[in-house]
Amino acid sequence: MESIAVLGAKHGSPLSLPSQTKLFREMKISRFPLTSFPRKQAKLVFLKATPTCDDRTFKKMPPSEWTNHFDYVSIDVSEMEALKREIEALKPNVGKMFMSPKVVDSVKKRILSIYLLVSLGLAYHFEDEIEESLRDAFEKIDEMMAGEEDLYTVSTIFWVFRTYGYKISSEVFTRFKEDNGIKFKQCLTKDVRGMLSLYEAAHMVTTTEYIMDEALSFSSSNLVSLAEDHMCPSHILRHIKNALTLPQRWNMEVIVAVEYIRFYEQEVGHDEMILKFAKLNFNLIQRHYLQELKILTKWYKDYDFLSNLPRYYREVIVEMHFFSQSMFFEPRFSRARIMQTKFNMSEMLIDDTCDRYATLPEIESLVNSLERWAPDDAMDSHPGFLNFVFKFMLDVFEDCERELRLQERTYSVEATKDEYKVFMKSNLDFAKLASAGHMPSFDKYMEVGKVEIGGFIVLATAMMGIDDIDEVEGYSWLKSRSKLLQSLAEMLRLMNDKTGYEIDMNSGYVTTGMNCYMNQFGVTEKEVSREFQKMIEKTRKVMNEEFLKTSDVSRRVLKTALDLARAGCIAYTIGEGVTNPRGIITKYILSLYVDQICF
Repeated sequence: MESIAVLGAKHGSPLSLPSQTKLFREMKISRFPLTSFPRKQAKLVFLKATPTCDDRTFKKMPPSEWTNHFDYVSIDVSEMEALKREIEALKPNVGKMFMSPKVVDSVKKRILSIYLLVSLGLAYHFEDEIEESLRDAFEKIDEMMAGEEDLYTVSTIFWVFRTYGYKISSEVFTRFKEDNGIKFKQCLTKDVRGMLSLYEAAHMVTTTEYIMDEALSFSSSNLVSLAEDHMCPSHILRHIKNALTLPQRWNMEVIVAVEYIRFYEQEVGHDEMILKFAKLNFNLIQRHYLQELKILTKWYKDYDFLSNLPRYYREVIVEMHFFSQSMFFEPRFSRARIMQTKFNMSEMLIDDTCDRYATLPEIESLVNSLERWAPDDAMDSHPGFLNFVFKFMLDVFEDCERELRLQERTYSVEATKDEYKVFMKSNLDFAKLASAGHMPSFDKYMEVGKVEIGGFIVLATAMMGIDDIDEVEGYSWLKSRSKLLQSLAEMLRLMNDKTGYEIDMNSGYVTTGMNCYMNQFGVTEKEVSREFQKMIEKTRKVMNEEFLKTSDVSRRVLKTALDLARAGCIAYTIGEGVTNPRGIITKYILSLYVDQICF
């Protein structure tokens, strides 16, 4: 039997893993309704699908190492309740940091404390207090920043305000330049924490903030040197390497929290109460994730994909749950994560079916069937696997639709159906480009590819799981395909094509963004890779800019779009983490589901 390290009754001892868990008989789910865990069995469609159809060839995808990994994890729900009580008992004491006098120095300390709460994954406990503090502080921003010469303080305050949508001026960094105003002061390189904070702040750059471009170049080159010299304490060195891999702006909040807890614990003078609060919080979150995984892996196995489909699909149920945490990592979003993971699996199956296996007539049948929300006339004439794919797609939707109709959120359901049809049509358009016999222009490829990459449909399904948004406002904004959304889709497409290029070529898939660009502009692979990276960086600047400018939709919806961008950065920064979810994705899965944070 495989073992897993999770926390026991004293929040630090390993749990025993019995051969048969009592989890579902014993646990009392809170925070979301029982309909999230339907008692009736999933609508299974057992077909007599052969391992392959006709004589078509395809690359068989390996099974995931994680699908069965958590089957025997036993979670004591009474322990989860105990964790909640401890968290609630500590929360008022941590919240006292917002009650300090509203003099300038105290306001600065409060904003630095907000950064600490965000980094430790605790900010969601104090949303109202944080908003009030920042609103009051921004009214006296000039007074607060006057005469402040500490690089860490200025950079962190800048980062916090920008994170919460306040357009603090980047001119606050001119004070750190030489008298000639050309270069940043060389003496700053000795301030390691200041350099780290400047590096993080620089990733908030917009399209016209050249001083932030300079700040990023200055800080990153110096941090690389520090990392290579190994002159810092080990925990700071690890923190630098994590930041250079992926800055906080473009990293998933829960991953930042896990890494920051370990960093903060080794910092001299850390606050023991806040550290304990952060550990309790993560331990509770981890248990929620394990609960959800047991529900989801059972749901997935009940469909028996292996008997119903040729092995062209990616078996990534645990990995898709991991990516759902980008949109909502907090305990209260358990229902949303379960829904999102199911939709992620549906979208992944559509992608794999259209990209790796189905013929053009079969994809057209899927599109027509989805448009009718019922099998089209041609469906019965196609191989059985296609009917399974369509039924699975409908089952996922009906599971979530049943849940949302009980909450009278029918607008979300219908709006997401419309987005699903658009997404499915883009897969057909993409397949037609690939089978056209000639390379399309780069612009034509991107026009289709920005929809097919799935960002719009993921946002639509994510908003279904968020209770506290204006549905009409949120989906109207999504349908508008605003500048922020277009930049998000472009970033996802470019990153996918850049990091997945070798995989695509080895699979014989040549109609890619990289090849379209090379064909149109006559450049080499190395040159197009550099050009793609420039375009990716530009999309991030545009997203940062639009995040500050957009006012026709709530910050909650804007943050969901930003969180999707973060998931994309996790998936594509180091290799193609969706197709090959090993390496860094395995590291993250271990840290969130397996590794324990002890007291």
